[in-house]
Amino acid sequence: MSGLETYKRIKKIRPSQKAILASGHSESEDVLKALSIGAGAFVKKPYTILDMGIAVKEELNR
Repeated sequence: MSGLETYKRIKKIRPSQKAILASGHSESEDVLKALSIGAGAFVKKPYTILDMGIAVKEELNR
């Protein structure tokens, strides 16, 4: 199951669920779709703990 499909299923159970996307690839079509349905930041791998911390803080404040 892809990350996009996982996120869609989670949204059906809990529509207000926050999410951060992480991938080793550039912003793919699936990433853009997930962002358009409510996922938060996109963090490209490899990322640092600081990168992820910033993304988490931004998503929690959104």
